[in-house]
Amino acid sequence: MKVIICGAGQVGHNIARSLVREENDITVIDQSEDLIRKLSESLEIKGLIGYASHPDVLEQAGAADADMLIAVTASDEVNMVACQVAHALFNVPTKIARVRHQGYLQPMWADLFSRENLPIDVIISPELEVARAIGRRLKVPGATDVIPFAGDRVYLVSLKAEASCPVVNTPLSQLTELFPDLTLRIVSIIRGDRMIVPTPRDQIIAGDQIYFVADRDHVPRAMAIFGFEEREARRIIVVGGGNIGLFLVSQLEKLQPRLNIKLIEADRHRAERIADQLTHSLVLSGSGLDPDLLGDANTGGAETIVTVTNDDESNILSALLAKRMGCKRAMALVNNPTYPPLISSLGVDVVINPRAVTVSRILQHVRRGRIHAVYSLQDGGGEIIEADALETSPLVGRPLRETGLPQGVIIGAVVREGKVIAPDGDTVIKARDRIVLFALADSIRKVEKLFSVRLEFF
Repeated sequence: MKVIICGAGQVGHNIARSLVREENDITVIDQSEDLIRKLSESLEIKGLIGYASHPDVLEQAGAADADMLIAVTASDEVNMVACQVAHALFNVPTKIARVRHQGYLQPMWADLFSRENLPIDVIISPELEVARAIGRRLKVPGATDVIPFAGDRVYLVSLKAEASCPVVNTPLSQLTELFPDLTLRIVSIIRGDRMIVPTPRDQIIAGDQIYFVADRDHVPRAMAIFGFEEREARRIIVVGGGNIGLFLVSQLEKLQPRLNIKLIEADRHRAERIADQLTHSLVLSGSGLDPDLLGDANTGGAETIVTVTNDDESNILSALLAKRMGCKRAMALVNNPTYPPLISSLGVDVVINPRAVTVSRILQHVRRGRIHAVYSLQDGGGEIIEADALETSPLVGRPLRETGLPQGVIIGAVVREGKVIAPDGDTVIKARDRIVLFALADSIRKVEKLFSVRLEFF
């Protein structure tokens, strides 16, 4: 597949890396000669210096025979115009644009992105995606990540195994024996720098980052098995009233009106505007690094603080200060990819990576075959994939142990007629089953082939 990526920043770089690994033909456009040089030196891509919205630049990039254009520059307007030009002059079939400014995304302007006006097939709003991701994590105390699949019937949950975890040093095969009615399967373990696809003989070790797939209704019990029995947070402090903070609090007010929420925003005029938009949350004006203000907000009595300003260092320090004052749990938004391995050991419970959220949303529109959703783990080291099994798939009609699944692939859940099944070697996949699986990066192309539509299907 031939893909043009507009923007060589962190998101563009990660998308390019994921797609190059699968032997796609990738061209990246950016105004920065330095970024293009670094990308060309590290990946087998064609780099082009220029404005992504200029017709001559897109022509040089090969837009005339491109399958897809992904516009993720720092400018919403460049992203939108690049898609318009790609459609009008080069008839590029699929166009994806990152749009940050919420004014473009208001429901009243929904026709803006129609085929007749601005023909963009997929709009990605990082701020809204990140706010939704934070909301999901708040609903599952102890989780570092929560991703819904299969129409919200299946959850992927990530957590860190503490030394006190009841099932540390227990072979995974025994978990099935101890909890036979629990629809849960561990699909990946990150141990140090290694990403492991576990076998029944493997054990969980303290410090492991665990990813499991489970029936949504079984998640609270699953968390208790791993030692997380705390209740869902009722007293929440949000630091940062930008797009992420405002959308998060608005959603929490709408979905859980009984929550006690305080939002701290440094800009007084912005804080006043936010206060007018929220119904019952308390808005405070000041710095999240001010101990007196945090004291006024009763930070010591809060269950969770979420720091989402546009400054990584402020987010980290605000989170740590709140923990020191007695707040039980801290989540921090961190853009710099070098920080997360360092700050988890300092006491920040959850690091929110907006780049990973955005990349995952884009990748699900790039994947081929009957693939519905994708979530990228560990900077593209592996992916959770949701797909339909068709009549022509080699998975259908045989016990899983006889299907010869590619190495590095594990099926976490099968959804059949609304019921979630935790598969084992005897499970027989049926046509139209919805499959949720984990695949290491090197196996993703093979997974696509398992779910591709073959000619005989028609």
